[in-house]
Amino acid sequence: MALIQTAFIWVAYAVAVGLVALVAAIFTYTYQTPRDRSALVSTITVITLTSLLATVLLLPVDIALVSSTTSSKLGRKKDWATPEAVHNILFQLKIVYYALYSLDAVLCLLVVPFTYFFYEELDDEEADNDRQSFGSKALGALKYTLIFVVLVLILFLVGFFVPVARNREGKHMDLDYFKKLLQEDHGTRALTFSLGFLICIGTLLYVLYTAAGLALLPISFIKSAPSISAPQLSETTASALEQNRERQHQLEARNTGRDGGLPAKDQRELEALKREERTLVRRERLAAEARGDGKSFIVRVWTKTCAIFRPLKLIGGILLLLLGIVIWASMLITGIDKAKNSICKEGCGYILGSINIFQPVNYIFVQASRVFPIDYVLMALLVLLFFSSSVAGIATIGIRFLWLRIFDIRKGHTSPQALLMATVMLTLIMLAINYSLVMIVAPQYGIYGAQTFCSFPTKHPDDQPDCSNHPEKIKPCTELSEAYGSKNVCTPSVVSTFLNRVTVNFPVFGAIAFWAQFAFLAVFMIVFVTSLFRTPKLDINQFDEDAEADEEEGLLASTGRRFGATWQDIRGKAKNTTSGSGVNNGQSSD
Repeated sequence: MALIQTAFIWVAYAVAVGLVALVAAIFTYTYQTPRDRSALVSTITVITLTSLLATVLLLPVDIALVSSTTSSKLGRKKDWATPEAVHNILFQLKIVYYALYSLDAVLCLLVVPFTYFFYEELDDEEADNDRQSFGSKALGALKYTLIFVVLVLILFLVGFFVPVARNREGKHMDLDYFKKLLQEDHGTRALTFSLGFLICIGTLLYVLYTAAGLALLPISFIKSAPSISAPQLSETTASALEQNRERQHQLEARNTGRDGGLPAKDQRELEALKREERTLVRRERLAAEARGDGKSFIVRVWTKTCAIFRPLKLIGGILLLLLGIVIWASMLITGIDKAKNSICKEGCGYILGSINIFQPVNYIFVQASRVFPIDYVLMALLVLLFFSSSVAGIATIGIRFLWLRIFDIRKGHTSPQALLMATVMLTLIMLAINYSLVMIVAPQYGIYGAQTFCSFPTKHPDDQPDCSNHPEKIKPCTELSEAYGSKNVCTPSVVSTFLNRVTVNFPVFGAIAFWAQFAFLAVFMIVFVTSLFRTPKLDINQFDEDAEADEEEGLLASTGRRFGATWQDIRGKAKNTTSGSGVNNGQSSD
């Protein structure tokens, strides 16, 4: 029975990895610009995104495997869960974790930088297909990548020799749970230091981009219902364009043969009409693309399908908004609980001995973990929400150095270099998300899942207590549960052991990661309140012609006030409308 359950858990994980690989491929295809597609860049991006998502999605597998060793109803280990069997489960999980974390580090710090510099070499030099040119470009990219190799070596050497904080105060620090976190060799210390350093860097990006994206994503769904359909936009634009050109002809004809050219007043009007004409031409093109004119049958069907399901985006946006508020409240509750009731405060990264305040997200996951794979599905959706929020945040803010915008991340307009940089940023952000999910969003679930122990006293410490007749003695496992007789029952998850080892051995990393959660909550609230009253506008002077055209797409994705536009898009026809200026029926002209 145990083997079947374990196999089922790993099969579910394999299916999830396959799905996130598809998500990574869709993300890469959607955002990369078509005219500069690179097979190498696309492949590395998909592999890197799949690896980092697979790392985070290993959490529910970890929880399910360690929870399967304990009977939550009796508060004791199952008969098959001998110390050797539990050790084998933990050993397998450690191998997978080490493999994924190592792969993430290699991809983020070596492979992606090499790919970036290699693509730059290809972009700078003339196209040359001979082997010598390819080899020289590879050597040029490797030369720049060696800088990252040196930085990685320095990071590991610092972690290898830096002393860990072993002196602790407090009556609980002599428990085996904390002793195991402090007992480590130099190699583990180097990995722990490196992981903590990368988590801190990722936390800074997580606070800026993920918090903003989590607030903006539901708002963008709610505001995506169109106020004007593509057929109606096409008709009104064609009418306005005809009137515009007719007025231009009138001005030119009226001033034909006039000495000195057009009067200043007519010249200003003619220039305004020409700017309006360019705007209307772009709108006409966008309306045609939205209808699928000139496209294949599959594209037209997809356009109709998107129009059919467009009203669901409004409902989905409202649900995401409610979910975001619940997550925000849960994180705030955990943060306050840790800051007030942590057993060792900043000395161990604010480890919370037990949950003291009801936390809704944690409660939902603990209850769902009793029946696998319900919690797995919920965690996968939560991970995708945080990932999508990070993407939305990067797309909105852009890749910046201080106040300088380096790259823009936009659908269909992202250069390969920007895509690679965004991939590195997402890798670091996902490390911070992994910490947040385990320690802040669902702390009880992230460490022990649904494991319980029987606090009924026994004659011998090694005996298994029997709570079959004393259900009130069954308590949830916590970091302090060993003090009440759960030493041989509760098994912490592997990922929580990794993260707590970072915070206990290097408290500065734990303090940064913990207090950054409050900065995350503050950024979320500021962006959320701001987005409710003010919709960001594009500065056309900062962008190229493609970005200027994207501004006009706001006509097809502006604040929704009716569903008639959706019905017109499905039918492909517009209602009879009075001809008028396209400027007056939509956005203002350039």
